[in-house]
Amino acid sequence: MLPIAYSEFAQIFRNRAVLISNLVMPLLASAFFIYQRDSFAQIGSLGYIAAVLVFTVGAFSLYTTAVTTLSARRQDLFLKRLRSTAAGDPAILSGLTLPVALTALVQVVAILVIFAVVSGGPADVVLLAVAILATFVMMLALALATAGVTGSPEQAQVTTLPISLLVIAVASWVGITGTESLTLLKRLLPGGSATELIVNTWNGGVPLAESLPLLAPTLGWVVVAIVLALRLFRWEPRR
Repeated sequence: MLPIAYSEFAQIFRNRAVLISNLVMPLLASAFFIYQRDSFAQIGSLGYIAAVLVFTVGAFSLYTTAVTTLSARRQDLFLKRLRSTAAGDPAILSGLTLPVALTALVQVVAILVIFAVVSGGPADVVLLAVAILATFVMMLALALATAGVTGSPEQAQVTTLPISLLVIAVASWVGITGTESLTLLKRLLPGGSATELIVNTWNGGVPLAESLPLLAPTLGWVVVAIVLALRLFRWEPRR
């Protein structure tokens, strides 16, 4: 797994298109939200801004880049060649997605640290970290499922849009309006319960016993995405 991960990490910084989508776009979007934090806090809260920052990185740095990477490696038959080695399927997929995941994780930590410095830190750092990890696992699982219906890196620009826009829209909806109304719907949508948890951990005031159950819908989406990935993922280009 580690040799595959090392090779893939080098590829990220050699591919300008991936570098832009993986690093530049999320950083620019995050810089905008942090710069306009006072305006956004008036319609939501600081926790809402934190949730949007997490999902911006999760949608573009992690999800979109992972789908693009996997479809590119399938198209150039690299996936097929890897399966002829001693590495198992989990090791191959882990090696290919680990650099993307680590890059996204470093990004979101750096962005949230900057946000905390200029606006005040979260009320519960540990639970916030758990919420971010659960969110990133969900986005990575969704990337594996989406890669199954993505035939090329060019198609990834289209196939990743629905989920990317959906999770950011849900994060904005839940972050601004809360979950006092349409509670079940908002929590069951992908990213809904994770947004509520991030908002709670940043703003504070919600007991731990009420916050932990919010992890369940996010983990449920992980299971759904993995089941879809097992059915849809292809190791060779479609003929």
